[in-house]
Amino acid sequence: MDLVAGQKAPTFALRGVDKAGKEGEFRLEDLFGDGGLVVYFYPKDGTPGCTNEAIAFRDRFEEFARSKIQVVGISPDSVESHARFQKKYGLPFPLLSDPNKEAARAWGAFGEKKRFGKVSEGIIRSSFLLDASGTVRSAWRNVKVDGHIELILQAIQG
Repeated sequence: MDLVAGQKAPTFALRGVDKAGKEGEFRLEDLFGDGGLVVYFYPKDGTPGCTNEAIAFRDRFEEFARSKIQVVGISPDSVESHARFQKKYGLPFPLLSDPNKEAARAWGAFGEKKRFGKVSEGIIRSSFLLDASGTVRSAWRNVKVDGHIELILQAIQG
């Protein structure tokens, strides 16, 4: 299923690390700021594209906070991998582990993709902007890291 603007986001309960690196279980409804939430799905901790994406969210994090928007990243990596990745790059937002890719599937962020002409199944780099009630305001799939944060911030500003 492809999640689109106007739909209610599927709920989840995933293990991960909070912005301080503390491990725990996180439910979608517990992650919202007063203004909403950005949920981004990415393939793998520490890879060049995923690192650049996480750093872009980190570097613009204050802009999200000023708009009362929280950020959370989700990948199939383990909680331990997330803790190392978060600490290494000083990421000020939670990273959640979706090892069975159930949340990714429910959000339409898992499926067939092409890379270098080769077709495979995997995480489709995707971002979702939710309002405070959990309704999708905007959705982006097959995200190109460069310039993506600006698109999300523009959507937040209206």
